[in-house]
Amino acid sequence: MNSRERVLTALRHKEPDRIPIDFGAMRSTGIAAPAYKKLKHHLGIPGPTRIYDLFQWLAEPGLEVMRALGADVIQLPRFNSSFSIRLENWKAWPDPAGEEYVVPGNFDPVQRSDGGLEIRDRNKPDRILAHMTAGGHWFNPAYFPLAGAKNRRDIDDFDWEGCVISDEEVQVLQKKAKQLHRETDFAILGEFGANVFEGGHFDFGYRKFMELLLLDKDLALLYMEKKADNWIESLKKYLPAVRDFIHVIQVGDDLGMQQGTQISLEMYREMIKPFHKKIYRFIKENSDLYVFLHSCGSIYDFIPDLIEIGVDIINPVQISAEKMEPERLKKEFGKDLVFWGGGIDTQGTFTHGTLADIRRETEENIKIFAPGGGFVFTQVHNIQSEVPPEKIVTLYKTARERGRYPV
Repeated sequence: MNSRERVLTALRHKEPDRIPIDFGAMRSTGIAAPAYKKLKHHLGIPGPTRIYDLFQWLAEPGLEVMRALGADVIQLPRFNSSFSIRLENWKAWPDPAGEEYVVPGNFDPVQRSDGGLEIRDRNKPDRILAHMTAGGHWFNPAYFPLAGAKNRRDIDDFDWEGCVISDEEVQVLQKKAKQLHRETDFAILGEFGANVFEGGHFDFGYRKFMELLLLDKDLALLYMEKKADNWIESLKKYLPAVRDFIHVIQVGDDLGMQQGTQISLEMYREMIKPFHKKIYRFIKENSDLYVFLHSCGSIYDFIPDLIEIGVDIINPVQISAEKMEPERLKKEFGKDLVFWGGGIDTQGTFTHGTLADIRRETEENIKIFAPGGGFVFTQVHNIQSEVPPEKIVTLYKTARERGRYPV
């Protein structure tokens, strides 16, 4: 059974030869560039580390590393639209430790006097879009285009046309998708987006958008309606170009926190769910792709509604959050949902535990999630910069060895 067959079997809730494995097939199952650089050295794999997600400073996994860890899924990533950065014309980027990273050619941050970095708007150089503190591991957003929005006109005047995927990007993605489908046996995950609720956090700023949901529902609903319509306009171009070559489409909206949901179930049903339903149903009606929802935190209370509107897969399966215990999730939703993640808790065991702790928790979660299929193994969210390669190798070796059916 090859990787593609293995993944598709699991997604159909059947048991393949072993549990399929994801290492970096989307932006939240990946690895911070410093940790990836150390992992490559540990594995004896030469070459610079390519950073494809500048916001989170994530490495693009190379095929040699993916195969060494047993990965079965590969990503079809979109451009870094937040910074207008295209994934091309790669250039060297010096690392303070003396190693070399490789970044997209038009990534050109400004260095501050304190050693931090700023990404500025190319059309308005005085506008800071994001910043990284000296010695930091990622960029923080600094510009929220709708922060001053007060009325319908402000929403209408937003650059909605610029939010729709460009014909040029669609052509690049189609060419890459065809190549991956033809030249590899990986299952292919297409990164798309479709954030509506979380999109408001980035466009208005977190606090303002959360206040709008309570204090000015009409304005918030107008924004989300336009946002959803924009995503559908992008889907009208994206799906025909790649749907015959990819297998999973990744959408996202972080709905949870550590100890509960960000909003009540009643607010979700009233204000967010209709737009999710509109987008996910459009995908279902215009493709055979599996809908993969990335949503951090405790989302247990929302899961029946997510299943109802067409979500096939949830990630990262944050097992340390309230009500997200593996046994509970598998028992209640295992027939309807694929759990893509939940292999090990990155907040606790993976980051702070011993190698023995990692093996133990990985084996326990495999025994819970794997029976009957419907499970793709990966850690809960990205591997952070400080995680040593020995832990990463132990994690994925355990998944390969203990993930063979019957588990």
